[in-house]
Amino acid sequence: MNINFLKVKSGRKLLKTIKIMTPFQLSGKTALVTGGASGIGRAIAEVFAKNGARVYILDFNETQAKEVVEAFKVENLELQYKICDVSKSEEVQQIINEIAENHEINILVNNAGVAHVGNIENTTEADLDRIYSINIKGVYNCAKAVIKHMKGKNGIIINMASIASSVGISDRFAYSMSKGAVLTMTYSIAKDYVNEGIRCNSISPARVHTPFVDGFIAKNYPDDQDEMFEKLSKTQPLGRMGKPVEIAHLALYLASDEASFITGTDFPIDGGFIKLNG
Repeated sequence: MNINFLKVKSGRKLLKTIKIMTPFQLSGKTALVTGGASGIGRAIAEVFAKNGARVYILDFNETQAKEVVEAFKVENLELQYKICDVSKSEEVQQIINEIAENHEINILVNNAGVAHVGNIENTTEADLDRIYSINIKGVYNCAKAVIKHMKGKNGIIINMASIASSVGISDRFAYSMSKGAVLTMTYSIAKDYVNEGIRCNSISPARVHTPFVDGFIAKNYPDDQDEMFEKLSKTQPLGRMGKPVEIAHLALYLASDEASFITGTDFPIDGGFIKLNG
């Protein structure tokens, strides 16, 4: 928690100095955000950096990653990027070890992931392998590479799960499988490393308005984009999709000292989807 001081004056006379405690600060901490070049990951990287963290974006899309870093240069935020394919274990280990040589790694956000629409019959083996390699193996690779650097240092791992981890979603067979694995990996890591001072939690968003959603609608419903956007929005009891920054603020809390008593827990942020759609 940062401490700021506010000087209260009346005219030219200094009356007193008030100590202000600012919550949810990450000053002096280094955070890695996978898939941080767009959507939820970009929002998390920005919010973390604006609250004092040194942020490394790990993403395979160099163009987008570079755009994020350039966009916030004027604000003097500590944002950097590393081109990384989270499905490749040696590449992940090399990059994380390089970062650890220069900075103590305090926070890992496993956000990188891909989606797939389809039931078990129209999900091919190639589809399943692709989802597995990024959504499951990617989380495994990054967590495994970072844990050795976090032991005994109050490290924090936040995994991006989904409401599909907990409830049945139509035509999301492979995606639901992968996010269910993310949820149970969260529990296992939290249990196995609680005595090493590592906290591990997950966030389970419902539908969030990201470029992926816009692209999905444009591709599959080119003539009814506005109507489909409205329809998808109304599947959330609150009547709208979530915003990436809303997910980012929950991640900020879980990464902060204020959440130091929380581990092994999943946090739905779903506009009431899980509990209110019955």
